[in-house]
Amino acid sequence: MNALTLHYHPLSSYCHKVLIAIDALGIEVERRLLNLGDPEARASHVALWPTGKMPLLVDRLRPVPESSIIIEYLQRHHAGPGRTLIPEDPDAALEVRLWDRLFDLHVMTPMQALTDDLLRPEGEHDARGVARARDGLSSAYAFIDRHVEGRTWVAGDAFSMADCAAAPALFYAVTYVPLSPQHVHLAAYFERLMDHSSVATTIDQARPYFKFYPGRAGLSRRFFDPASV
Repeated sequence: MNALTLHYHPLSSYCHKVLIAIDALGIEVERRLLNLGDPEARASHVALWPTGKMPLLVDRLRPVPESSIIIEYLQRHHAGPGRTLIPEDPDAALEVRLWDRLFDLHVMTPMQALTDDLLRPEGEHDARGVARARDGLSSAYAFIDRHVEGRTWVAGDAFSMADCAAAPALFYAVTYVPLSPQHVHLAAYFERLMDHSSVATTIDQARPYFKFYPGRAGLSRRFFDPASV
């Protein structure tokens, strides 16, 4: 049995973030699909980590929670030779952590609010919350577009943990709020993300599950074809 086990779900954006990092770092991990809708599975998961959140990495008997912490832990203890997602230079590392945080807070969070609203029962939808989330994504797109002009990756010259966060955040966010024609630099960055081998691998592995994604109507046909279901 592999010493490393990742408790995850193939549709989760935060799980995608970690899966991209695992592939980029060249690490072998046993994947354990987590169904939090199953009371027994939920209870077992909460026993491992009280918040019940995923992804959760278990290294032998040690639980390692939170996507950014998992990635830093994997780089520190298990990364393949020459593989890195957080630079050694302290200032460069801060830039990576900053953009990792920005994508989590300003793209991932409003995107998840829009997903959550789709899952609400009829009569319980939050129109104001949806409007705030959409406005938040539009604002985030604008400042990211300005930032990535002239850059290949979002924080420095190399693909980093910040790009691991950006890929799933943007992948799902654009299903609700598509990029506008003026977001030329962000659109080009999005395509670079989608073409990165670790991102493409993670998306390919999730394809069988996209039919269950609440926002699947907004998925590009290159990722999901409703006629194939």
